[in-house]
Amino acid sequence: MASWKSRTRSLQVFDTELSADTVEWCPVSSDHNILVCGTYQLQKGTGEEDAAPSRTGRLYLFQFRREGPMTPPLTELQHMDTAAILDLKWCHLQVSERPVLGLAAATGDLQLYTLKETQEGSRRLQALSSLKVGADRLVLSLDWSTGRLDSSDIRVVCSDSAGCISVASLEEGALTVQSQWKAHDFEAWIAAFSYWDTNLVYTGGDDCKLKGWDLRMSPSCPTFTSKRHSMGVCSIHSSPHREHIVATGSYDEHVLLWDGRNMRQPLSDSAMGGGVWRLKWHPTQEHLLLAACMHNDFHILHCQQALESSSETCPTVASYILHNSLAYGADWSRLCLDDPAPCSPLPSTTRPHEPKHPLPGSTGVHLRIQYESPTASFDTSLEDDMGRYIPDSIEPPTPNPAAAPEPPCPDSNAPSMSCLIASCSFYDHMLHVWRWDWTPNVDQ
Repeated sequence: MASWKSRTRSLQVFDTELSADTVEWCPVSSDHNILVCGTYQLQKGTGEEDAAPSRTGRLYLFQFRREGPMTPPLTELQHMDTAAILDLKWCHLQVSERPVLGLAAATGDLQLYTLKETQEGSRRLQALSSLKVGADRLVLSLDWSTGRLDSSDIRVVCSDSAGCISVASLEEGALTVQSQWKAHDFEAWIAAFSYWDTNLVYTGGDDCKLKGWDLRMSPSCPTFTSKRHSMGVCSIHSSPHREHIVATGSYDEHVLLWDGRNMRQPLSDSAMGGGVWRLKWHPTQEHLLLAACMHNDFHILHCQQALESSSETCPTVASYILHNSLAYGADWSRLCLDDPAPCSPLPSTTRPHEPKHPLPGSTGVHLRIQYESPTASFDTSLEDDMGRYIPDSIEPPTPNPAAAPEPPCPDSNAPSMSCLIASCSFYDHMLHVWRWDWTPNVDQ
């Protein structure tokens, strides 16, 4: 087996001011360079002791450009104050020839925004419609039925803090509830369509149960109930590449892969070292799974062996560890990154508090990573004593490299890979844009 080199590199950091919990790249081909980020801030009541706390949020719209090594790639196009945002998802298809964004709000509303082009040629989000899911509840997650880019029947499913699931259709820009039912005893953290049969919906709740539902049948009876997770189920994503394959994550710090035809036993069980808040399959590489692991950073799993031979675990081929708070939001971009990254490497084995590798004397220009207001530990981890960023040709030593397992090869049609990823963390209110390079390790 050939040796492969996996490396994550930070491109930019943005301070969202409020606690960041969800990021999404636009999947529509005309706007792959568009990124949104949602925030959630709990404002404690003032005055009377029993005053109800308020929840506020902010929605950010960015555009990603690669104009030069000294230019920040991320440009803020718009931000708007909203109710606290629990989840964001783009519809995978255009609606009336425009991208549409769904927002799960703490006010119990499912809100839709359309992405429009301004007279200046920029982009801007504009409110399209809103649906009240229920009073005195938070909408916690949403998913579109369009994950395979071929659905003519556009629907959205959402889950809420009352344990209920709602399915709505989208016609002429308006949402109409098709069905709503009580699915879980406590918070229904997550709901997701099967992208291969959009009559099937998967849900997970704080009652530690993973359930399946057939929208053609009575919602009083799930098609299955799994108690394989030992804590609340908070992430589910159906594979857009392989029929029946579903990934689930939980507060129990495990990622499980399932074949939907047999929900008694998962195909694999991978311990992540942190509660798995979000899971995202790569948009084109069927074996790659991105996980946001709350107290244990962001990781990329390679699932080929698990899907083909039911191996016990999926190996981690890359990690991004520069966040200093709860790892909540993460998403793959569909943009193609063919040119070398204008930024410094930070291998997954290097923690921000570890000593820096000394730079040899150099007269070259050291490219700086663009950032807004990162924490001190992030700043010093990427600079030498002279304030210069470590160039790509220098790598900090890795501890005991012989002990590291050999990562599997990428898919046969991808001899090397460069992926653009966005992630966000909660209490330090940070949005990071970074890239992951997976290339043959050729001896220098």
